[in-house]
Amino acid sequence: MYFTTLPNIQYDTKPISYPFSESDYTIAKNFFRRYQINKDVFGYATYYKKYAVNEGVKIETVAADYYGDPSYDWIIILTNNYINPQFSFPLDNWTLRKVVEDKYGVDEAYGTHHYETIETKSGDTLDGLDIIALEGGLTVDKNFYDSTFTYWNGTESITVAGNTVSEAISNWDHEVKENEKKREIYLLKKPLKERFINEFKTNTLYGKSSDFISKRLKSTGS
Repeated sequence: MYFTTLPNIQYDTKPISYPFSESDYTIAKNFFRRYQINKDVFGYATYYKKYAVNEGVKIETVAADYYGDPSYDWIIILTNNYINPQFSFPLDNWTLRKVVEDKYGVDEAYGTHHYETIETKSGDTLDGLDIIALEGGLTVDKNFYDSTFTYWNGTESITVAGNTVSEAISNWDHEVKENEKKREIYLLKKPLKERFINEFKTNTLYGKSSDFISKRLKSTGS
């Protein structure tokens, strides 16, 4: 369905050797015709529904379940601004493992990717709430991990080993975390589907130019 909404482009296939004959042309879909969603129309949370993607589910399956037709998968791709849908959607565990091994090598799949802090409470409170001495999830270097960390507990300075307030994150754990981020996607609500399709068709039409043939066809020039 997506391809039928794209405009066409006319390629000049005339020979490059002399003598020249009359130009021949071939018509193809203009895959480089990019469309950006009108933020004034589709930029509000009220137009979208959050959706959690389960293990092994593909984009076309989500489209079939929500819109009733797998061919509407392109709406999900565009509204979530996917560049490469194959890797923008969460991978199943087996595929993810292969990607990690290909990316880092089998021997380094579980090697250290980076270090992150662990949330550390100072032991003191303010208005009944624990005071956090070190926020968790911050990226730090190996020097931090190997050195010491000092914080104030409300009474005195406390010094602890860096490896007690930070941890090594493996390549595998990092990629799993990044993959999990992809599970939450946004689906354009059903009543807006046809409106979106119409806007897409309108905004991908060609305007007047030297290569203009029609609203849905232009040439590449001579």
